[in-house]
Amino acid sequence: MDRQLSKELKKLKKREEKFLNKKENALLKSKIAPMMNKIQEKIPAKLKSTLENAFFKGFQLVFEKGNTYIEKTYDKDKIQLEHDLNNYAVDKKMGKKYIKRLDKQVNHSKLVNSSFSVLEGGVLGVLGIGLPDIPLFIAVIMRTVYEIALNYGYDYKKEEEKAYILLVISGAMTQGSRQQIFNEQLDELGNQIDQQVQGDINLEERIKETAQVLSEAMLTAKFIQGIPVVGAVGGIVNYHMIRKIGRYASVKYKKRYLMKKTENK
Repeated sequence: MDRQLSKELKKLKKREEKFLNKKENALLKSKIAPMMNKIQEKIPAKLKSTLENAFFKGFQLVFEKGNTYIEKTYDKDKIQLEHDLNNYAVDKKMGKKYIKRLDKQVNHSKLVNSSFSVLEGGVLGVLGIGLPDIPLFIAVIMRTVYEIALNYGYDYKKEEEKAYILLVISGAMTQGSRQQIFNEQLDELGNQIDQQVQGDINLEERIKETAQVLSEAMLTAKFIQGIPVVGAVGGIVNYHMIRKIGRYASVKYKKRYLMKKTENK
């Protein structure tokens, strides 16, 4: 089983590298990248600031009061029981199929949440509701990450785990060297948490940072598509953002899970 865990970890690291090192083709580099820079320059500073502030307050609201409501949308006890059973089987060296069962639950959660994000964005678009919907969008992101975390046996209520989730979101929604930095910070923080090493967590700074990352990603996507910004969070934009965050979160939590297993052998 030790060999199987190492094999799984090796495969996962390749998935992580693929996510982080998406090759830019010549057209993208020469034509699209400069256009993206121009789009970002044209976005009014006041609009950036307004959206960043909405995301910042949205995260605060979800962290302070939202977990109770989010947890009503899935069966937390069932997910934890499923994890405990599969984890026990993995510890008893009962084969890779139990690791795959963990993955299966995660993939189901990602599909449900990304589909809901399209519905949520589409409905809000019809209603023409604006910035007050940001907490709802954040709640869908959090539900996605929370379910993935639970499937791999991780809690999400501690301060350091909240910081970890914020880094997951930032890492998923950035590119290049900035993304690499977030990825390294994630590995470092995950290792600290799992080794029970006490570290300094400035959650407010992490929230500010993530609010900036999400607002930039959303504004750029909306300007490209020509969607009015002060309107609803568009369903298609939501879908791609949730899907990307879900993919990255599943890689990072599974990596933590496998790393912990191999270190405990």
